[in-house]
Amino acid sequence: MAAGKTKSAVYFVSGSDEASVKKAASGLAAELAPGADAFGLETIDGAVETVDAATSRINQARQAVLTMPFLGGTKLVWLKNASFLADTIVGRSETVQSALEALCETLGEGLPDGVQFLMSAPEADKRRTAYKTLGKLGTTQIHDKPDLGFRAGEEEVVSWTAGRAREVGVLLMRDGLEALAARVGLEVRQLDNELEKLLTAFGSGHKVNADEVRLLVPATRESGIFDVGNAISARNLRLALATLDHLFYQGERGVGILLASIVPTVRNLLLVKDLMVRHKIAAPSNPNQFATSLNRLESSQIEHLPRKKDGTLNTYPLGLASQNCAHYTLAELRRAFWSCGEANRQLVTTQTAEDVVLMRLLTGFMARA
Repeated sequence: MAAGKTKSAVYFVSGSDEASVKKAASGLAAELAPGADAFGLETIDGAVETVDAATSRINQARQAVLTMPFLGGTKLVWLKNASFLADTIVGRSETVQSALEALCETLGEGLPDGVQFLMSAPEADKRRTAYKTLGKLGTTQIHDKPDLGFRAGEEEVVSWTAGRAREVGVLLMRDGLEALAARVGLEVRQLDNELEKLLTAFGSGHKVNADEVRLLVPATRESGIFDVGNAISARNLRLALATLDHLFYQGERGVGILLASIVPTVRNLLLVKDLMVRHKIAAPSNPNQFATSLNRLESSQIEHLPRKKDGTLNTYPLGLASQNCAHYTLAELRRAFWSCGEANRQLVTTQTAEDVVLMRLLTGFMARA
């Protein structure tokens, strides 16, 4: 290595957990350049959408690490939130890959004394040569979402959330656990923050329910979809209409809400209610137990049930439906499913306001006599 140069001043932070990557990179930047001014910290925004912009930022970073610190001090060059390492059209561009190859070559030759380089790249494609090279050049931090396996679904996400809650000491009722899992998903950093918030608000001896989770944990599009389905299952018209209003406020379209939440929920309730009535199946105490009841039936009796991508029965949402279908009669669910089709027709062929169509739909089959 040439005199006055070092390879140990390269840092790479990546992973599929975007929130954790951003937080870790910010903390590392503060550690490497504490109290740095404009001369001690040069930040280059790597969140770009075009090939030209990506190439420009990479070349800018390469020039920055070759520039000596001002007045012989120290300098950190931070290529922040680099989106061009992801598996996108920009990331696959040969021009971008060539620019990255040149940057990696410069880093591999060693940086001038006093210069450090940090790249943070959420959702980076691990197959890329640049990713592998950066991982070998210096200190690497990887922050991935938990890998729950190929067949992972709602049940696995809920179980993982429950495990994290137990580690922290937060007690969750079943509906609270499901609401929290829907709101946070596999975002590790956000889940830890929300659990800490719940622990501070309610203490370690209180069992947190779904309403309390909704009160403190921010709603997302996915959690709103879950809340509508959950409200339909519980026949809670007030919650269903309030959540519907919130989803429209967020800019969601009526057809999306109908097909992503209302129709699947009503369909599962109808399918399960029909099976339970025809085969005299009792409601389970736990959603996972319903799989045992399904396994006792002939294959021809369950061939119409929804399945996962791998072809196996998607038993968890059916188990949830089996615990809630008692809120409706079989005739009510049949009418509700027909009404969903009519609502879909109105959404795509009439000028009736989308929120009015769905409010009428929900009120029509959820309101009790």
